[in-house]
Amino acid sequence: MEQQHHHQELIQTLLDCVLACENCATACLHEEMVKEMAGCIMLDRDCGDICSQAARLLQRNSAIAHQYLVICEEICRMCAEECGKHDAEHCQLCAEACTRCAEACHAHHEPVTQD
Repeated sequence: MEQQHHHQELIQTLLDCVLACENCATACLHEEMVKEMAGCIMLDRDCGDICSQAARLLQRNSAIAHQYLVICEEICRMCAEECGKHDAEHCQLCAEACTRCAEACHAHHEPVTQD
């Protein structure tokens, strides 16, 4: 139980990123030039899904949770870079949330290994 408490801040950061990505993707779908936002929407969806799974793995103390954070950090950095290219407030907020999440994942992940 103590392990879960240790991860609560990271789990919350992951969930905040999920919500920012969902908000961004939804808002992008309502942009006038939605086709130009396709890459952003796709990365938002991938990032949200991966962060959501990472939060679940940490919550259940999965044996691979800390390794999974390597992938989570990568998608968060990709999404932050793409969202950062757009001036829309929802994109900028998403880029900030993704950057925070990438840094948090980086601080907690372990190298991917196979036994």
